[in-house]
Amino acid sequence: MATSRVEYTIGGVKIHFPCKAYPSQLAMMNSIMRGLNYGQHCLLESPTGSGKSLALLCSALGWQKAQCGKPALTETKESQLKEQSIASRLSEKFLASHTCEKDDDFQPDRKRIRTAELKVTLGTSLVNLSICFVFSVQAPEPCSHCPCASTKDGVKDKDKDGSKKIPKIFFGTRTHKQITQITHELKRTVYSHVPMTILSSRDHTCVNQEVAPHSNRNERCKDLLEAKDMDIDLAGQILVLDEAHNIEDCARESASFTLHYNSLLLSRDELDGMVNSNIRRSKHEPLRDFCYSLINWIQESQSLMSERGYESASKVWSGKDILSIFHGLGITADTFSILKQNLAAVLEKEERAGVVNGRDDMVQVPTISTATSAVLKNLFMVLDFLYRDNCRFAEDYRVALQKSYAWTNQVPPDVPDAQGFFVRPRHRQRQSVRVKAEVLTLSFWCLNPAVAFSDLSGSVHSIVLTSGTLSPMGSFSSELGVKFSIQLEANHVINKSQVWVGTVGAGPQGKKLCATFQHTETYAFQDEVGALLLHVCQVMAKGVLCFLPSYKMLDKLRDRWTNTGLWEKLEQQKTVITEPRGGAKGDFDELLQTYYDAIKYCEGRDGALLIAVCRGKVSEGLDFTDDNARAVVTIGIPFPNIKDLQVELKMKYNDQHCSSRGLLPGHRWYEIQAYRALNQALGRCIRHRNDWGALILVDDRYRNNPNKYITGLSKWVRQLVQHHNTFHNAMQSLAAFSQGQQKLEVASLSAELSPTASSHSPHLAAAVEEQSLAKDSELQIPSSCVKPPELQPDTSSSVCHFFSLTQLKGEENKKTGEINRSIERRVLELQV
Repeated sequence: MATSRVEYTIGGVKIHFPCKAYPSQLAMMNSIMRGLNYGQHCLLESPTGSGKSLALLCSALGWQKAQCGKPALTETKESQLKEQSIASRLSEKFLASHTCEKDDDFQPDRKRIRTAELKVTLGTSLVNLSICFVFSVQAPEPCSHCPCASTKDGVKDKDKDGSKKIPKIFFGTRTHKQITQITHELKRTVYSHVPMTILSSRDHTCVNQEVAPHSNRNERCKDLLEAKDMDIDLAGQILVLDEAHNIEDCARESASFTLHYNSLLLSRDELDGMVNSNIRRSKHEPLRDFCYSLINWIQESQSLMSERGYESASKVWSGKDILSIFHGLGITADTFSILKQNLAAVLEKEERAGVVNGRDDMVQVPTISTATSAVLKNLFMVLDFLYRDNCRFAEDYRVALQKSYAWTNQVPPDVPDAQGFFVRPRHRQRQSVRVKAEVLTLSFWCLNPAVAFSDLSGSVHSIVLTSGTLSPMGSFSSELGVKFSIQLEANHVINKSQVWVGTVGAGPQGKKLCATFQHTETYAFQDEVGALLLHVCQVMAKGVLCFLPSYKMLDKLRDRWTNTGLWEKLEQQKTVITEPRGGAKGDFDELLQTYYDAIKYCEGRDGALLIAVCRGKVSEGLDFTDDNARAVVTIGIPFPNIKDLQVELKMKYNDQHCSSRGLLPGHRWYEIQAYRALNQALGRCIRHRNDWGALILVDDRYRNNPNKYITGLSKWVRQLVQHHNTFHNAMQSLAAFSQGQQKLEVASLSAELSPTASSHSPHLAAAVEEQSLAKDSELQIPSSCVKPPELQPDTSSSVCHFFSLTQLKGEENKKTGEINRSIERRVLELQV
């Protein structure tokens, strides 16, 4: 049993940890300490469930505390510990019990790392320590009480009182849910009293009763608060980006913008109205003229577009070419500076004397809409990068004018009757009409993520990028323009027997499965993949996730399997759910809840199958713990669409600059994008130390060329990969793994619930062993579905029914005693 709190000394810094650390956590803290001590940048991969967040928080905050030499705990904190209730102490005891087994990914240096009981010391309260969970650099009015509110004057070596300036910690996450998880982890530590603020979107965090109920919370919040962009200076600070596996894409996208032609037209019309109404005419007129110039140029440039495919055309310019074209339109670095000043002026809220209801009063000057403001702000953002530092980033941009067609729903206009009246039936809705409309866009694409990262790399104290799936790591330094001196690929904290990782290159009929475009279009491939997935659903109980390379393949497989009757067979085995393309967040959450409920409450079927897409919502950041993902099946390798114009331009850009800038060649960059997406999908399974599951990689290329296709997988995955020559061998091995894990699960649960079970464990083990493994080609369903809280009656003394932890604990808040008594009776039956 681990101690409740442990003190580690790493790199000369004392770190207070809430429990005994996993080896992977020690490895992470060691790497972070080296980075913070020497002002170096870190690239750290640690699998999900290995305690990565806790290691990040404790090491960064421990280092921060050491900079001012103050004790970690105040007298108030100590008194709080003494006054803890029995329930909270039991909770801490439970959390402390989550220690790790021995692993080989980190050998502690005895001279640098020392463990001891945490000694509570007294002292004055800490000052100048802060950690900011940054989700967005935009927020409502900057809070005067926030530790990071007054940063626009820059970060100096010393505060106003002459004391040493302590770096703040900016901790960035990908989703709002992850902010909640991080704050929960922070509460477990002795650093939970450190001043902290959360910066996040208004949509998620605005609590104003006049704003929160509405869908346009962002606009309403701005109107109420006269919000401004926060001017946060990261110079000399510590920047930690968790879940940073897609930081390259985020950096490129943050310096890119796609302008819709119709939005530009609406912006021009609104600015024209402001000018005609004589509202800040001198400021609005240059902005309107800018829009007119851009519209005229787009109209003239359509004749230069070339066909790219069915009903699509495009024309591409380099950043330097665009600057020359804009110069001819009268847009130069000097005139652009004036345009920025005009935009800032028209966005200012202003009141003037006027007449309201016949009385003199102050009247607010009208301002442009949020939509027009967003169009101009984003346009000026990319132009600012193009003109910055004597146009040094111009070569990193490509500007694409694209035309395509899209089907939209339009409601026909009202038509007057013979007398000229508009008559609309009160209770009858007008039928919308499907109309194919032309879509014209102008995209400013930044192909070099180092453009957006350039402001950070030379000014911050340290950058720490971490994720469970950073592999392959080869592109980060070259793409971001940052030297990551410290890199780590930590092992998983689970036992190797808890995960089954195998490649399957053939289906039940022995046909090879190679998920290239040519093969996936054939019915033979589609039928074989469907039969394979059905077998996996029969072997693996509860939740199964299946990831496909694209929505296009998902649609094709669903149509084919519906026509052949395979879809019906899948639905007889499990509840089948497919990931929607787009849609509202509420609809997606409801779909996920349906999946979870189908696993928790078996109603005639054994769990659920969720068919999703790599790079989709399901593969990014969602937590499928325990029964929610007992198997993850990946079909093929999710390479980006080679015909996508932006992908094509990025590959050419890398080939052009691979020698001069040290970038990876285009084809290598293209492959890395596939493996990052694949690793993200595989990471949905195995979410904590006691979890177990199977990773099934379906494609013959893994076995035929492992040096190329296996090396891109995460370290903990590629170490466990087994290649199976036949489908039959793979399913036999998978069935044995699943049944073995369920035996251990039942034995463990029985031992927890029945004190007498441990003394008779040989009898229980003997009873469990009577469930024999499949010895022929017939596949057996390894578990029985139980609808909680009632348990299925035992029909044979020689057969052990396997119950999942999720099922047994699903109703424990309401009927814990009833479930425990049922389990105890079941254990006693097995012992007889």
